[in-house]
Amino acid sequence: AALPGPAPADWVKAPLDPAVRAVLVGFDEHFSYAKLCQALRYLLRGGPDCLLVGTNRDHRLPLEGGAGIPGTGCLVKAVETAAQREAFIVGKPNRFMFDCVAGEFPVEPARTVMVGDRLDTDILMGNACGLTTLLTLTGVTALDEVRGHQDSGCPARQDLVPHYYVDSIADLLPALGE
Repeated sequence: AALPGPAPADWVKAPLDPAVRAVLVGFDEHFSYAKLCQALRYLLRGGPDCLLVGTNRDHRLPLEGGAGIPGTGCLVKAVETAAQREAFIVGKPNRFMFDCVAGEFPVEPARTVMVGDRLDTDILMGNACGLTTLLTLTGVTALDEVRGHQDSGCPARQDLVPHYYVDSIADLLPALGE
């Protein structure tokens, strides 16, 4: 998306597709001010009947060596701020995704393991859905953070505590071969 003209007055005159009834915010390495303007215009035009949906709220995506890049949550927050409304998040930790899968397949929560590297998305969703949770320490979460939640006595923080943890997903490979 490009801004249609040099001035803000030009930006609000660009035609909008009348069929658009939702704005979906996901990972977009080409996110721009023009796209933010377009999203806001659709949301203002449609009002509450135009859905604002986000894929997730991850604030940072970890890379090797401890580096990281901004996550999709940064983009979701930008659109929420402009629109002055909250997005419905379909990804973790919202159970929407799990409910969709469980509605299509015979999932037994007691026999299902949620494996992830983030407490605030993967582990929180797994615990909320009644799954066994397994944290891998290869992402953004350190074991000290888990212990802090575990020792806090706060029920909301307890929801972030996994049942098990491994240093790396590779630690599971021997068990999967059995």
